[in-house]
Amino acid sequence: MPNNHQALPSRTTLVPSAHPHIITTPARTGTNVELRIHTSIAMFEVAALPWAPAVSGLVVTVLVHSVDAATGLPRHIPTAEPNEWARAIFADVDAAKGYFLGAVDPDTGEHRDGQLAYRLYLDTDRQAIRVPHQVVSCPHYRMRTGDGDPEIRIVTTA
Repeated sequence: MPNNHQALPSRTTLVPSAHPHIITTPARTGTNVELRIHTSIAMFEVAALPWAPAVSGLVVTVLVHSVDAATGLPRHIPTAEPNEWARAIFADVDAAKGYFLGAVDPDTGEHRDGQLAYRLYLDTDRQAIRVPHQVVSCPHYRMRTGDGDPEIRIVTTA
């Protein structure tokens, strides 16, 4: 288990920004594979629909890019390690309410090789909420909390 000294961004104090917080680390589950973890936070506000209330808040997006450390080209790795990174990033709010979006661009729903996407939605008080129906552009799957996944613990310092 590596001791990654790159601090995780805090979702409780982070403010929306056009620039993601980036962590780069060697993957433990592949030879010569590097993980580039981009975390961003943005505001959203959606109008009410007949079946869904109006809501506003913040969306935390985690993109885990797995690339060949030498070439930078996309590489496949099992999802256990990227999932654990997303859980660790969401943990100071509520990792159990995070969503796995798969190998897609969360804004367009288009497939992206070597990328896994995760999202957590927060209300204006920074409490985790269910994904608002109005913002879904691709399938959102509730993240499992480790009961069925092999556990990989990400060790970081804040």
